[in-house]
Amino acid sequence: MATISIPKSKIKKEGGVVVLSLKEYQKLYERAVPTYYLKGKAAKKLDELVEEGLREYRAGKTRAITSLADLD
Repeated sequence: MATISIPKSKIKKEGGVVVLSLKEYQKLYERAVPTYYLKGKAAKKLDELVEEGLREYRAGKTRAITSLADLD
C-alpha cells in the first residue's frame, strides 16, 4: 500500500482534507449539479422540441456524428 504525505501547512491553508472512494465522490458530484424544473410556456416548448426530435429519430432523419465538425 502506498503512503501519501500531506504537509500540515497545506491542510491548514486549505481548511482540511477529505478522503472518499471514487464511487462516493461520483455520487456527490452528480448531486451537486442543479436540477431545474420548467413551468408554463418554457416546459411546453421543451416538450414539443423533444417530441419533434423523437419523431425525426423514429423516421430515420437523424445521423450519428463523432464531433461538432461533422455538422457541416
